[in-house]
Amino acid sequence: MVKVQIFGSLKAATDDKSEVEIDASTLRELLDALADRYPGMRPQLDRGVSVAIDGRIYNDSWFTPIKDDSEVVLLARLKGG
Repeated sequence: MVKVQIFGSLKAATDDKSEVEIDASTLRELLDALADRYPGMRPQLDRGVSVAIDGRIYNDSWFTPIKDDSEVVLLARLKGG
């Protein structure tokens, strides 16, 4: 199980939980499992989110591995110019 820290507006979909545990070994599995467990999060996940894994931000790297002891942070997609 991976502990995922939830930030910002995404917390509303988890009943304001700031941390959830999800069974996943890749970024794609993580996002799919979050959408299944928290259907209210699906619209934001479909629009795009940023996921920090061990301090590095990923947006669309679906096969990025996640270890059980990885630090995982989920937040609304970061955009820059």
